[in-house]
Amino acid sequence: MLKGLMKRGPRKVPRSDANEPVPSRASASSVTINHASRSAPTSFSPSTSPIPSPSPPVQFEQLPLFRDVPATERPSLFLRKLRICSIILDFSDSLRSLREKESKRQTLSELVDFVQSGSCGRLPDQVQEELVRMVSVNIFRCLPPAAHENTGTVDLSADPEEEEPYLDPAWPHLQLVYELLLRYVVSPDTDTKVAKRYVDHSFVLRLLDLFDSEDPREREYLKTILHRIYGKFMVHRPFIRKAINNIFYRFIFETERHNGVGELLEILGSIINGFALPMKEEHKLFLVRALIPLHKPKSVGFYHQQLSYCITQFVEKDYKLADAVIRGLLKYWPVTNCQKEVMFISELEEVLEATQPAEFQRCMVPLFKQIARCLNSFHFQVAERALFLWNNDHIVSLIAQNRAVIFPIIFEALEKNIQTHWNQAVHGLTANVRKMFLDMDGELFEQCQRQYIEKQAKAKELEAQRELAWRKLEAVIAAKKDNMVLVN
Repeated sequence: MLKGLMKRGPRKVPRSDANEPVPSRASASSVTINHASRSAPTSFSPSTSPIPSPSPPVQFEQLPLFRDVPATERPSLFLRKLRICSIILDFSDSLRSLREKESKRQTLSELVDFVQSGSCGRLPDQVQEELVRMVSVNIFRCLPPAAHENTGTVDLSADPEEEEPYLDPAWPHLQLVYELLLRYVVSPDTDTKVAKRYVDHSFVLRLLDLFDSEDPREREYLKTILHRIYGKFMVHRPFIRKAINNIFYRFIFETERHNGVGELLEILGSIINGFALPMKEEHKLFLVRALIPLHKPKSVGFYHQQLSYCITQFVEKDYKLADAVIRGLLKYWPVTNCQKEVMFISELEEVLEATQPAEFQRCMVPLFKQIARCLNSFHFQVAERALFLWNNDHIVSLIAQNRAVIFPIIFEALEKNIQTHWNQAVHGLTANVRKMFLDMDGELFEQCQRQYIEKQAKAKELEAQRELAWRKLEAVIAAKKDNMVLVN
C-alpha cells in the first residue's frame, strides 16, 4: 500500500487552488523591519490618528489656488490638496520625479500659508482628520540605521558638534509637513475637544519615537510641536510625561543610545518650571528614578547642560530635594572620566546655590570628602574647578557656618596640594583657599594644622616601624641561609 502511494506522486492542485491569487510585490514590501533602536510604531487603532489604507494613487493634478475659489469651496479644495500631499515620493534619487516633488512642495507651502493666515477659520472635522492622516503618512516612517547599527561600534567619546549630522534628503517636504502640523496645533481655531480625537495618545507616542532621528532639524521641530501639544492638550500631559519617562528608562538601563535626550530634557525644563507647589509625589519620583540616573551613561556630556537645568529647577522649586540630588550626584560620581567629573562639579555648584543650610548639613560630610578627592586630582582641570567653588559667596557662607566639620575634612587635601601638586595654577588657588580658611577662623586653622602635623608624624613613625620590621625579617632569612647545610 505504501508503494502504491509513493507511485501516485504529488497531488494535483485543484482548480480552485490554482486560481488563488499570488501575493503581490506590494504586499511583500509592506512588511517593515524595524531596527532595535530606530523603531517606529507600525499600527494605529481605527479610531485614533488613522493612517490611510492602500488606495488608488492620486494624480498630481493642477488645482487652483485658495484665493481663486469662493470661500464655500475652500474646504473641499483643502481636502483635495491634502490627498495630493499624502503621496510619498522617493528622494533617494535626486533626479527622479522632479515635477511631482516641486508640485507637492508648492502645495504644502500653500497649505501652511492658508492655515497660518487664519482665513480658513475652524476646519471641518473631516478636513482635520485628513490633515492628521496626511501628516502621519509623511512623517511616521522607519528611521535609517545609525552608524553603530551598520558597524556594530560607536564612539561615545566623540564630540557630536564635530561630527557631520545625518540630513534627511526628504527634508524639503518634511519641513513643510512639520510646519503645517505646528500651525494646526497652535491655531486659535483648533478646538482641542475635536482635535484630541486625531492628535491622540497613539499619535503622540509615534511622535516621541521620531526623537531618535539623527537629523537635528527634525528633532528641533519635534521639540517645538510636542511642547505645544503638551501646553494645549491638557488631557495628554500625564501620558506625555510617562512616555518620556519610559524613553529615559530604556536609554539608561538598556541601550545608552538615543539622539533626542537633549531635546526631551529641554521640553521637561519648561514643564518642571510650571509645576505647582507643593510638588506631587509623582514628580519627585521622576526626579529620583529618571533624571538623577541620567548621570550614569557615558554619553552624558551630549545632554548634560539640559539635564543640569532640569535638576536645578527641581531644587529651586522645592529646596528640600537638595539632599536627595546631591547624594544622587555622589552616587554616580565618575571615577576615571575627568571631563565628566568637571561637569559634575559645575552642576554641583548650581545645586548648592539653591541649597538651604538645613539640607546642606545633611549631606556635607560625604560631599566634602568627594570635594577633597577632587582637590587632589592629578588632572589640573578637576582640581581647578573644585577650587573655584570657593569663588561662590553662597557656598562660602554655607562652609563658614559649618567650618568645624568641613575644615578638618578639607585641610589635609589643601596641604597635599601645596606640597606636591605639579600645576602652578592649582598651587595659587589652593593658597588662596587656605588663606581664606585662616582669615575665617585662625584658631580652628591652627588646630587643624596641629592635627595634620601629628598625623604626618605618626605616619612617618609607622613607616619607620614597617621598614625596621622588614629589615629584621631580611636579617633572619639571611642568617638561616648561612646556617643551611647543603647535602649532595
